[in-house]
This record gives sequence, structure tokens and C-alpha cells, in this order.
Amino acid sequence: MVVKKMSTLDLSGSKKRKRNNNERVLFKFKNFGEQGFPIEFIGCNFDQNVKLLLEFAQQENGSIWSFQLEVHRHPPMHVFLFVVEEQVELSLNPHCKHCQYIGWGNNLMCNKKYHFLLPSKDIIGACVEGGGGQKYKYKTDVNNIIGGEIIKSKLNLIEIEGHMMHGVFHSNGFGHLLCVNGSLETPTSSDLPGHSIMDFWDRLCIGLRARKVSLRDISTKKGMDLRLLNTLAYGEPWFGRWGYKFGRGSFGVTQETYQSAINALQNMPLALLAHHHHHIGIININEILIVLSRYQMLSGHSLVTLCDAFHFMLELKSRIPKENNNLTSCYPGLLVDTTCRWSPKRVEMAIRVVVEALKRVESRWVSRQEVRDAARAYIGDTGLLDFVLKSLGNHIVGKYLVRRCLNPVTKVLEYCLEDISKAFPKQDQGFRVNDSKGKQQYKITLVQLMKDIYFLYNNILKEHKGLMSNYTGVFATIPTASRIILDTKYFLKEYREVSEPDTRIEPDKSKIYCAIMLAIKDGFGVEEKVMTPFECFLMRKDVTFDELKIEVEKAFGDIYLGLRNFTTRSINNLISPISGIELVFNVMKPGSKIVLEGVIMSNNDDININNGGIFEGIKNNNIIMDCICGTKDEDGERMICCDICEVWQHTRCVNIPNHEAIPDIFLCNKCEQDILQFPSLP
Repeated sequence: MVVKKMSTLDLSGSKKRKRNNNERVLFKFKNFGEQGFPIEFIGCNFDQNVKLLLEFAQQENGSIWSFQLEVHRHPPMHVFLFVVEEQVELSLNPHCKHCQYIGWGNNLMCNKKYHFLLPSKDIIGACVEGGGGQKYKYKTDVNNIIGGEIIKSKLNLIEIEGHMMHGVFHSNGFGHLLCVNGSLETPTSSDLPGHSIMDFWDRLCIGLRARKVSLRDISTKKGMDLRLLNTLAYGEPWFGRWGYKFGRGSFGVTQETYQSAINALQNMPLALLAHHHHHIGIININEILIVLSRYQMLSGHSLVTLCDAFHFMLELKSRIPKENNNLTSCYPGLLVDTTCRWSPKRVEMAIRVVVEALKRVESRWVSRQEVRDAARAYIGDTGLLDFVLKSLGNHIVGKYLVRRCLNPVTKVLEYCLEDISKAFPKQDQGFRVNDSKGKQQYKITLVQLMKDIYFLYNNILKEHKGLMSNYTGVFATIPTASRIILDTKYFLKEYREVSEPDTRIEPDKSKIYCAIMLAIKDGFGVEEKVMTPFECFLMRKDVTFDELKIEVEKAFGDIYLGLRNFTTRSINNLISPISGIELVFNVMKPGSKIVLEGVIMSNNDDININNGGIFEGIKNNNIIMDCICGTKDEDGERMICCDICEVWQHTRCVNIPNHEAIPDIFLCNKCEQDILQFPSLP
């Protein structure tokens, strides 16, 4: 957002200095979150680093802080980063559905959440007053939400939609990226492009020492699901550029089936589309072949698979200059290997002979041996002929595309000639031009490129009810693989498991890593489990075990809601019992991991460990999920409960389309069959 500059003071060169509460400090967006900008992130854990960062923020009220960030100086463009602290025990929804969906429902509930928000210019305009010499502030005619305590309010920064970025962290370092809304990268844009927002988020996660971060990718563009489009072209979703990988699949999709679907879709050969287009059941197949031929010509090299075609088209999109909105390319056809022992003239002559032989068979597929025999009447050098046949497959020669494909039935290599003169419409003279040397060039516009991408997506990948079942043979895998990729929406990135070694440790202190173990009751009895990730503690070298226990109990009580009254009974992984007054580092090496076993001393049923009150996910033993797709836990998809057995299943899995309302009465297939077997009444 463009706002008037309130201060030219930049603390990036004065890393140790804290800001005055009455001054608005300007930080640079491009390096905010890196080490030293604005702070040295020296905390042992995430919660400590957040507190260090907020010392440099402008405090708007007791639980909201803000940073003003300069994106660029000329023309002036600033954005605001808000950090909102939410007290979980005051929240109406203390459990985290995002943890539940990604598979972290068994994580202990934290005391706090930290929301990091980059509001869009529209939200800033609605929420904020400022400018000139006035102090940047909230409107005073509303009661703001403070720390999750809900007062009568017209405005809630956390719940309002439309932010450029909204990410939330639990105080143990687990987080969720809830939204990224980037703008087109244009000189006049007052919001940020998506890749700049992701770079910023990634710097924050690394600097604050986040543990794991999840996201739900449901982004679309012009009716296309981008996670399917990008995964086909690049083997990963758009967020994969920043290290986000498979987190959890919906409808029972596993990582193995997800990867298999990607491989099957990416390796689908384009030649088979032309070879068997009368039998595969794809609508608009002739138009599809024309569009593909257009990009075969533009590429100047062989596009063999679906992955090759979509990858080239998406890369082409990024190369089209935004000023004139088109791209002109000149490709001479077959590029001969410079190490070839035949002269370019002899190779060109052999190519013409092969093309003429293919012309005579009138677009039929013929075996390699038939082509070779026909060309042998004109070319005596069999070595040259074999070289050309090997190199010529799926290349452009004049107005023809020489296709090569292995016949799936006979396993014999076959060739076919396709006239691609229709690939660039004659009525659009912008497609074909000649340069000053007379060489033919081909021009593509961004509008035409996006139209072609959508056409291929809609006719090859998109599921059309009643039509996808017509796919036969190897192409029957297209709708299945596409559906598996679309059913994978949750991705995560692991930033760290424990703190990295730090050379700036004070000489009289050492690190030790601690975790908490509790006894959990389930249907099979009592099981002891390590309930927390390891946290780093920087302790004096003469610290005793009794002092360490006190420090650990306090630290974990500050992080986790259910561990406020945790009491240590023993240290689990020591070889022999120890005395509380014994020095820790006489028994353990610096950097060691220890597990403290204990109990929660509380009579509060709301946080009782055995009723699920202290977990991020909602634990309800009365709810049974057992869908036919294999799902046993809630995955964020719409579900329905059988009115007899009370087992939950996905509506899609029981053939209730998403656009239809859930029926008032529903019987699962098993209960329905059981009823049908009841004896009839006399």
C-alpha cells in the first residue's frame, strides 16, 4: 500500500538498538526476518524469538503489534505487518481445526497463538487512519478484540478475510499458512506479488525457528486448479518452490498413491493421443492435436509427454514480455548434433527423403522398417539413414511434424507425418511472420497462450461427468490420477526439530534438550507417551537436576495449556537413578536429550488429559469415522453420519454430490442391506 512516509529511520544498520514506543520505525521488506533484520534471533525456541521480535514493534494495544515495511522507495510503497497474540483459553474455539486436518490433532494445546498478517490496501483503508504527521492508529469507534477475548466489535483482524497473507503459529513453533493473496506484478500494483509474500513468510519461519508449517492449497485461476496444473508441469505444487511437500491426503490418499499419480500423469505420451485418437474417448481430440502441434513448432524441440507440453507452456507464459504481450521465436527445425560425422547438407537431404516417404503413406502410421526400406532406394548410406530416423522423431520439418511412437500392441517403433499448418490460424496474421533474412518466425500472444492452456486443461485433465468414463486403455489413468492430485490439498514444510547449534552461547552455559512424557489412557489401558517436541534450554554449567526440573516445568507450562500444573516424577532416559542435587552436566553431555516423566496435578475436567481437553484436535470417543475410502479421521471434507450405526463417511464416497444438500435421513450401505434382510411382517 502507498502511504506517506512517517519516518526515515531504519534500524537495519543498528541491530542491537530497541525502538522508542513513540516513534514509527521503517524496516525494509526485502530482508525483514533475516538474521539481524531487525534482530538477532538468538532465542532457544520459537516463543522466545517472537518476544524478541515484538520488542521492535509498534504496540497498538495490549495484544496487537505492527511493523511498517518499505517495499521500495521510488515510487514509495509501504505495507504493514500486524502480529496479534491470541490467548487460547479465552477463545470460543480453543481447538485448532488446521492441526486436526494436517494430522497434528494429538499435539498438546498451546497457551497462545500468534497471528502474522499482511492486510491488503482495502483492509488497511477500512481499519486504519494515518498519514501526514499523525500517529498511525486504529479507528477508535469500535471495540477491538484483545487477545481473543471477544467484546462487541465490528472489526476483527483475525477473522476478517482478504489479507495478502495470514499465518498463525502456536507457541510451540507449529504453524499454518492460512492464505496468500498475491497481486499481478505490475508497476502500478499497490499489493505484493505472491512469490514476494512467500519469500517473506519463509524468512519469518526460518528466523523465528518455526518447527513445522502446514498449508491448504485450493488456489484456482480461470477455473483451473493450480495444484493440478503446476504438479503436472513441475512435479510439485506452486508452494513446492519453498519446500512444501505432501502433508496429508483427503479421501484416503497416501503419499505413495500421490507420487504414483504424478508419475503416471507426467509420463503420459503425447504420441499416443495421435496414434489412438479414434479409440481413447477424449472429446475435441482433433483440436487438442492442433493446439499441441502449435507448441511443438514454437518449442523447436521434442515435446514427448503431457509434462513436456504443460511445462513448456507455463514457462512460455513467464517469458512473454508484458510490454507488448507477445513472444516471437524462430526455430529452423531439426537441430543436428555438432559431433555428427555427416555434413549438414547430407543430413538435410536424408531428412527430405524420409519426409517424402511418409507423405506417400497419407498420414498412416508405418513401421520404422517400412520407412527405412522406402528411403533406401535414394540413400545408400545406411548409417546416415539410421542416424536420421533416430534423431527425427517428434521434430518439426517445414509445415510437418514427424511423430514417432512405440506401438503398445506390436512393440514396434512407428512413424507418422502430421500437417501442422493449421496449428497457427491463417486468419490471425500475428501468428506467422518472416524475419529480415526470410526465415519463418512464429508469434504467440499471452491471451492465446492462456486460452490454449485452459483448453488443454479443460479437455484432458478436467473431470466431466459422464465423459471421463469413456477413456480407454492407458488414458483411463488420466481422470484417476487427476482426482488423486486434486484430493491432495494439505502440504507441510519441516523447518527444524530442535534448535541448531549456536556459536554465540555464553561460555558458562550449555544447551540441553527436554521433552515431557505423560501416561495416556485409551481403550486398551494406559500408555506412556512423549507428548511434546524437545525444547532447548540454555543452563548454567553448575545447574542441578532439581533446578532443571523447576525450569522445565515453568517453560512447558508457559507454552502448553495442559502443562501449567505439570509435576516431574522422574527422568525417563537416565541409565541409573540420580539425586536432585547432582549436577546435570556431570551426568549428561551438553546437547543431550532428556525426557521428564510426570503427571498433571489438576481437578479441572476441562483440561483433563483423558477426555481430550488438552489436545489441539477435538477428541470425541463417541464419534466414529470409517469411510469406504479408508479415512479414519476428519480430513476437512464434507461428511455425513448414518442415522442407525452413527458412523461418519464422506458425502462424495456415498454418491452425494457437493452441490446437493445433505439429506435429513441417511442410511449407510451396510445398514441398508441389513434392513433389507429383515424378515417381512406377516
